[in-house]
Amino acid sequence: MGIVKISEQMHENLRLTSGALSRSINAQAEHWLRVGMLAELNPGLCYSEICQLLIQAEQPGHSSETAIRAVTAAEFA
Repeated sequence: MGIVKISEQMHENLRLTSGALSRSINAQAEHWLRVGMLAELNPGLCYSEICQLLIQAEQPGHSSETAIRAVTAAEFA
């Protein structure tokens, strides 16, 4: 685990959004990081498809890393 410095405006956005979505600030930041990473690696996917991948990754026997690798492999196949 490390420390990431972010702007005051981004922290405020995290604070507001985490409250609205009943997540901790750290959980909201991690969600945005995961979604952003998948979006950059897979520009053809829309937000709802990325969210579906993240949900699938939570299924027993799956992980977010597995979902990322599977989608990335499909994109470059």
